[in-house]
Amino acid sequence: MINFDFASLRLIGLTPAIANQLHALAADNDDDASLQMARITEVHRDNLVVHNGRQTMQVRALPRLLHELAADDNSLAVGDWGLLSNNGDIGTGYRFIARMPPLTHLARRNNEGRLQALASNVDTALLVMGLDSDFKLRRLERYLALVQAAGVAPVIVLTKADVHEDAQARLAEVEQRLSASVPVLAVNGQSSTTADLLAPWMVAGQTLILLGSSGAGKSTLTNTLASSAQDTGAVRSTDGRGQHTTTARSLHLCPGGACIIDTPGLRTLQLNLDEQELSASFADIDALATECQFRDCSHQSEPGCAVRDAIDADRLSNFQKLQRETRRHQQTPLERIAARSKWKVLMRSVKEKDRMKRS
Repeated sequence: MINFDFASLRLIGLTPAIANQLHALAADNDDDASLQMARITEVHRDNLVVHNGRQTMQVRALPRLLHELAADDNSLAVGDWGLLSNNGDIGTGYRFIARMPPLTHLARRNNEGRLQALASNVDTALLVMGLDSDFKLRRLERYLALVQAAGVAPVIVLTKADVHEDAQARLAEVEQRLSASVPVLAVNGQSSTTADLLAPWMVAGQTLILLGSSGAGKSTLTNTLASSAQDTGAVRSTDGRGQHTTTARSLHLCPGGACIIDTPGLRTLQLNLDEQELSASFADIDALATECQFRDCSHQSEPGCAVRDAIDADRLSNFQKLQRETRRHQQTPLERIAARSKWKVLMRSVKEKDRMKRS
């Protein structure tokens, strides 16, 4: 049985549930005296940075493990737990030989439609949005759908409250549009009082992730909460966009025992959801839809729609857009070809009608 120091590992997010899974994972390597539990804090192209509860180490992943994950369209992510070994059969130095199946996992689709891992084993997502030109409710709803589908608790953090002339009005705007069950805070990311506001989610053993666009103040918030000194940069005056001072995801230890995963700003966020998971994130629309006159109501022009007059028009429009994206991602290659062909036939028909009208 693998030995471990629970008190030390708790500082990097170990919980009893994770410890039980790691013990089960270690059962196949019980004769390996060098076996250690560790957590990935950074992922680079050629190596991993891990923490074993006492120190940071640079290691390589076992090629067989990487091959198995790639076959499942998966990859190692910051926050993953696993096992290290320096067994002579594997090679010199420690290797990351096994990955614990994550309790929660955040991933998005890239422009080619493939999954890109963001982080694993996260308890709370701090959805960071600036009260300047970064303020976009549609994007915030997209982030909410991502984390709620993964079983991660969201907390909305509106930064730059100290420089916005009417922070309370925007706070009320967010609260009115979204579910009352999601906490919303307006903060000055550089103030020590921000740590006090977020204290309920930062107890020992908890892992948080910061998600938001570049320039929203994620690294500033990380510096405040983790007492670290990451580089932060000014935003562009023309559009309020940041300059990507954070270039890779990284896990930071906080004085109170929680962990924070800081992330680069995401330029695009294509969701990896099914329609049921998306509907769960828009629970208000889903509940009202049961009262529509027609079971398959699209909430556009049908009579007897219970949704259109009760839901903010922009929120409904965003939900319908995400629905279309979700359906596209779930299509098989043959279904995509058929859909494109149908669209081309329709467009040719429209152009022909326009030509006939002009002639």
